[in-house]
Amino acid sequence: MKKIDMHCDTFLRIHNNKNIGLRRNNLHVDIEKLEKSNSIAQFFALYFDYGKISDNDYLNKLSSMLDTFYKELEKNSDKIKLAVSRNDLEKNMEEDIISAFLAIEEGGILGNKLCNLRNAYRLGVRLITLTWNYPNYIGFPNNKCEYKNKGLTEYGEYFIEEMNNLGIIIDVSHLSDKGFFDVCKISKAPFIASHSNSRSIKSHFRNLSDDSIKKLANKGGIIGINFCSEFLGDSNVSKIKDMIIHIKHIKNIGGIDVLALGSDFDGISSKLEIENAGKTHLLVEALYESGFKENEIEKIFYKNAQRLIKDVIK
Repeated sequence: MKKIDMHCDTFLRIHNNKNIGLRRNNLHVDIEKLEKSNSIAQFFALYFDYGKISDNDYLNKLSSMLDTFYKELEKNSDKIKLAVSRNDLEKNMEEDIISAFLAIEEGGILGNKLCNLRNAYRLGVRLITLTWNYPNYIGFPNNKCEYKNKGLTEYGEYFIEEMNNLGIIIDVSHLSDKGFFDVCKISKAPFIASHSNSRSIKSHFRNLSDDSIKKLANKGGIIGINFCSEFLGDSNVSKIKDMIIHIKHIKNIGGIDVLALGSDFDGISSKLEIENAGKTHLLVEALYESGFKENEIEKIFYKNAQRLIKDVIK
């Protein structure tokens, strides 16, 4: 089964430890594990703790992590290559090369100037998670009740429009509920919740309500199933059976075309039944056992994400 994963934090780990590389490591994600799981594309998030970075240091932090990302791709160009377009994805698939899509987790790192967004695009960024856990120039996170009904800023609305113009995927994981509905109203393109689950199944602020799932589906967007136990159930272990419960519910609410994978690998501290990116076949087997058909599993594992890439990235 081919696979596209919409979110991992692997490059934060690599950036913070110069002894770790992308080809083979003890993290959740490396090239060997991606090959083992037949991955055709991995979205690599460059994550930033916005609350701990001064205004003057935003772009320096981004530049440093970008350098780490590109150095690792250069060292492993026989196995993995940057993809910045739908054509790149198709070409890499033909050559049996994994596509690396570059993402930013925390749009605030780009400050309040659209020229920074455009330059990020020129540097290869094709997905941006609008907020993390702090208010920023774009909008508000969903980690506090006080932010739930606060939406996009005026600048945030321009930011969304420019992301549409450029062909960058909008990611609303971490965004406030009001911000979600603002994006739904403003964006002309499908958008995603790259690593979120169902709030009806597990009441967590980072999960999506049924209403949000329906609106996301109607917009042609996708929700990436998050493997973190905190978003799945009441166990401190990430269990496959809990993933299946979320997948079944989301399918019932938004249809099979809204489902995708957004593991959050290397951003998870809890114990995992799917221990790393090389063992996602365990979820495939569980889906078959739960009554899902092959074409439905293909949609969850890669076809829905592949369709969204083609719809959004130019």
